[in-house]
This record gives sequence, C-alpha cells and structure tokens, in this order.
Amino acid sequence: MSSTRRHFLATAATALFAGPLLAVPLPELLPPPRGRRVVIVGGGWGGLAAARHLRETAPELEVVLLERNGAFHMAPLGNKWLVGLAEDAAVVHDYRRAAGAFGYTFVQAAVEAIERDRRRIVTAQGSLAYDWLILAAGIRYDYSTWYGDDRDAIAHTLRHYPCAFVTGGELPALKKKLATFAGGDLLMTIPPAPYRCPPAPFERACLIAWQLQQRGVRGRVIVLDAGPGVLGFPRIFAEHFAERIVYRPNVRVTRVDPYARIVATEFEEFRFDDAILMPPQQAADIVWQAGLIGRDEAGKPTGWADPHPVLLTARDDERVLLIGDLMGRVSPLFGHYTKTGQTAAGLGRIAAAVVAARARGREPERRVPDSVCHVVSRVEPRELIRVETQYRLRDGDLISQTSRQTHDPQPRDEDGMWARTMLRDMLGLG
Repeated sequence: MSSTRRHFLATAATALFAGPLLAVPLPELLPPPRGRRVVIVGGGWGGLAAARHLRETAPELEVVLLERNGAFHMAPLGNKWLVGLAEDAAVVHDYRRAAGAFGYTFVQAAVEAIERDRRRIVTAQGSLAYDWLILAAGIRYDYSTWYGDDRDAIAHTLRHYPCAFVTGGELPALKKKLATFAGGDLLMTIPPAPYRCPPAPFERACLIAWQLQQRGVRGRVIVLDAGPGVLGFPRIFAEHFAERIVYRPNVRVTRVDPYARIVATEFEEFRFDDAILMPPQQAADIVWQAGLIGRDEAGKPTGWADPHPVLLTARDDERVLLIGDLMGRVSPLFGHYTKTGQTAAGLGRIAAAVVAARARGREPERRVPDSVCHVVSRVEPRELIRVETQYRLRDGDLISQTSRQTHDPQPRDEDGMWARTMLRDMLGLG
C-alpha cells in the first residue's frame, strides 16, 4: 500500500472497552480491503511488533492497528521518567510515525465489542471486518477484592491513588503526585502474581526513595507485597534504603478505605498520607466481552485469556490470536509467561508468523519468545539488575522456562541500548 493510500485515522476515542453497542448500524471505518485483512487490537509492545512483522512477512495482507491512545508510552522507562531520569522524548512516541515507517494502517479508536461470529470489530466511530484478529489489549485492574462493585470507591482510587500500570493519563498524574509529595508515609501495594512487569514496583520504590532524598523530603515508602519479593530487592531495601523503605512481604490486603486513607492486612493496619494503590490484575475488558477468558477445573473464570500456548490461537477460533499481558497459563511447569514488554514483542512476532503461514495455507513454525529486563536498583552510584528469561519447547507443545539475573555495579548504558533497539524494531526509530 502506498503512502498516499494509507489511512491515518485519529478520531478522538470517547468510548471505553466493553461499552454498550449502538442500536443503529455503524459506518465502516475503512474502505473494503483489496485482499484479506488482519486487525490488531492494542498498540502495546505485542501489537506494534505484530503489525511491523506482518507487513514484512505477508505484504499481501492489509494490516490495521486499532488503539485508543494516540501515542505509545515506553513503559520500561516509565519509572525513570516519573522521577526525572528520562526525558519525554524517550518515553512518548507517535503511532502514525510507526505506521508510516512500516506501511500499515493506524486507527485511533476504542474497541467496544468483538463480534466473532461475524468477524467484525465495533468501535464508537464505526465497524471493521477482519479475516484474522490479533488481540493485544493488555490488562485491566480488578478492584472487586477491595471494593466489590462500589464504583465510587474505584473512581476515587483511580483519581487520587493511581498506580500507572495501564497506559493513559495515570502516569502524568503519578509524576505530578511524586513531585509535590510533601512528606509522611507513601504507601504502595503490590498485588498477587501474575501482574504486569514484575520488577517494576520494586524499581519504582527504589527510585521514589531516591527522589525523596534528593528533594530533602522527610518521608517513607511503605511497600505491602502480596508475594515474597523478587530479584533480591528485599535485601536491597534493607541495605540501601533502610530509613526510606518499609517492606512487608507475603501480606494479603484485607481492607482498603481510600477516603480515610487506611489499608489493612491480616496482621497490621496502615494509615498513609498518600498512596500508589495497585490492585490485582486481569485480562482487559474486551477479552471478557469476546468470550475469550479461560476457566479453571471448577468452571470459574481464571481472569486471563486461554490461547494455544504455542500457536497463540483461541481454543475455539483459529482466526483469533491472543498475545501479550492478557494471556493466562501456558505451561504446567511455570504457569504464565513473564508479563514484560520484550515477551509481548516476541509473541507479536510469533503471531505475525502464524497468520502469515495460515494465509498461505502452510503450517506455522512452532516458536517461543524470550525476555530481557534491565532494572535500576540504585541511582547513586548507579546499579542495574539484568534479568534474562528463556523459554524452550520440550515434548510437543510443553514449554519450559529458565531465568538468570545478573547484578551490574558499573552499567554502561545497557538499559539505554536495549530500549533504543526495541524502539527501532517496533517504531522504526533510530
């Protein structure tokens, strides 16, 4: 498709995922394709990688990326950006530039429904037919364990105590909160696994503690962790941030009162001056609407999508592929893939290869992703932790996982080089 024929629709999206369907017929978002069309819902790491590699491996297919936001946010740099260690230009990037670089169509729109029986996507602006759908819609917050269906409490928490693990306005709001925090106890909750980017809350705690010290603010970060801690961060907290970070591992939050500013666990009650309240996570709303949530042995929803672990196709629909953070368990040996950006990008490349093969009547090659994370553990002196996770196919479609972490006391911009490589691959930058 030539540059002049590409469609760059940037209509403001006002609807939320899983909103009500309109009663009147909607116009088509795009003219009918000349051939077959692949629609990708979600412009995160997985969606961007799928779009780019589909255009390269199957140029005969029309590729359309639907995303509610107009800009891509480089989440692995988000914690550094929060405390002023990364510039805006390194974190925020225009989807239109990526679409222009790789030759796919970008449409800014919020998806309201997926009609799988008709192979059709519904948005507030119009509908869009597909031959294959790659769903990379990410996560949603699950406040039900704290508030039940109390929408006012949920709205109050999102407005006053954002955790910024979903792209949108939360990250700027949190940055402003941290820059103006006047002191006292800043409480941060870490939910039970799985959740997006497991090292991120621990890195964030270290960076916030450093920022408080730089600003000369008398304050502490209280970390309530549902798990046992990762990457040796409990030791890092104790050795380097003993006066700034109070860490409680293996605690279950039993009650949250966002108005009185109280969080209770099974053993203690914490009053806070401000907070970053991260609830448990689940697959995004649209995955639920589309009927793609897995179920456990008792028939209860798992909260996550249930694709084929290697081919990534929905169990009951080979025209739908499910990738990225919305995925549930893929192996009895370790459970979920790590919910990291590089894992999602690898899954996007695999999904592109699966669709390209199926479009040509071929059997897809079986592949698995990998993941590398660079996590800041100290700012002065600067120290990093590198986390490598590799996956291997064993018998049939059984996947195994190995992880290795390396402490780097003298980093030489390895995290920056990694970020630039990923941005070049997904967005055509550099």
